[in-house]
Amino acid sequence: MFLLLSLCMCGLLLRGDAQDRAALWRGNDRSGRCQYTFSVPSPVEASCPQMGGPEVENLKARLSLLEVLVAQLTGGDTGGPQGVGVGSGAAARAQSGLQEALNRATGERSLLQGEKERLEQELEGLQRRMEEMRRETERLRNRPCPPQTPIVPPSPPLRDSGLTGPAGGSIPMSHLMTRPNRQGDSSSLRDSEWQLGPAGFQELKAEVTEVPAPDGSEDNTGCGELVSVGEPVTHRKAESIAGKYGVWMQDPEAVSPYGPSMVWRIDTIGSDVRQLFGYDDMEQLSKGFPSKVLLLPELVESTGATLYRGSLYYQRRRSRSLIRFDLASESIAARRDLPHAGFHGQFPYSWGGYTDIDVSVDEQGLWAVYSTSKAKGAIVISQLDPNSLEVKRSWETNIRKNSVANSFIICGKLYTVASYTAPDTIINYMYDTKTSQGKSVAIPFRNKYRYNSMIDYNVAQRKLFAWDNYHMVSYDLRLARQPAI
Repeated sequence: MFLLLSLCMCGLLLRGDAQDRAALWRGNDRSGRCQYTFSVPSPVEASCPQMGGPEVENLKARLSLLEVLVAQLTGGDTGGPQGVGVGSGAAARAQSGLQEALNRATGERSLLQGEKERLEQELEGLQRRMEEMRRETERLRNRPCPPQTPIVPPSPPLRDSGLTGPAGGSIPMSHLMTRPNRQGDSSSLRDSEWQLGPAGFQELKAEVTEVPAPDGSEDNTGCGELVSVGEPVTHRKAESIAGKYGVWMQDPEAVSPYGPSMVWRIDTIGSDVRQLFGYDDMEQLSKGFPSKVLLLPELVESTGATLYRGSLYYQRRRSRSLIRFDLASESIAARRDLPHAGFHGQFPYSWGGYTDIDVSVDEQGLWAVYSTSKAKGAIVISQLDPNSLEVKRSWETNIRKNSVANSFIICGKLYTVASYTAPDTIINYMYDTKTSQGKSVAIPFRNKYRYNSMIDYNVAQRKLFAWDNYHMVSYDLRLARQPAI
């Protein structure tokens, strides 16, 4: 291409030298189009100076630019000067490198954009979970205690078909501490937080007429008739709804491996009541650190359990069966149905709570307080064999069981409490199993927390133990002097 253009220019120059006058030249260009060229001779110069100088340099520059343009248009070698070809290849390689770098940067930008979107999604998910946890915490903090719906009067008798209550596993004890007890056992030690299902308890209401109490000035010497009851002393308060009702006790004739100072308790609200908590002494009870937690093999019904000679005696849930659970072997030592006894709400105390069978201990041994259809709801007292649970003898009183709030036995005498809610009530009836006679009494009794669900005589300390609306309390007693024979 460059040679062709050079020849054309030389021809033009020679043609101009050869002519001495103006001339018009016409010819076709390379594309076939007609092209006119007009030549005028110089009036001054006889001949053109030798080619060189600025004109030639300008002509070379224009030819170089023309060659570059042709090379770019055709994409091939023009056959021009070596320097121009090398420059064109370098430009092409540079452009290719730039394009590759641009493509790489674009790909990395796409990857970073995708990573940013993923991180933003994870952040949104974490923010949603935090908001849900905050709302759940707020809901739990503001949730009221489960309502305590009273259950209307006792339902018809149920068949003694064993355990038919709501299903449920053992109560989780993940919040219990661990501390070895005096026997070297390492058991869960802090009172559990119970997870309650539907309320597994019964409440009734009763109106009781109270009468003034007489003065009592007899000395408390030995076994005799109850004269007075002192003010309640609070030892502990339960933390959860499971502890609104319960039973706490001591064994008056403790058997190894547990000593006489050991204190036991059962929280009796819930559909799966089977945990027995043991405390080394009253101080540990007040602090809430049990040294032993036993899981009973049969569910417990109500607050009528007691301890005697190394065994726990209690009523099996939804049944008239009594169970003797041996604490040392942690197994059932005896089981027997209490003949014709009402159960699960047939003949409870006035506050309800399925308190049909109340087992207690005094100086004369093991007792059961209950009622039967034959007795038409009147209180029946039976003395039991502590080993076999067989009934040795029974007494039928003339006071209705559902007309009194609770009862306890001291020295073979049954005492009933008039009200479980009145802060100042009375012990209104006494029945002596020795004479088979009953009579009305009026001994002041105080329900400090206004919902007393358990009252039992503690032979070892000669006190009354009671469970009053989450609180474990005790009362000092004064008994009359035993008449000389």
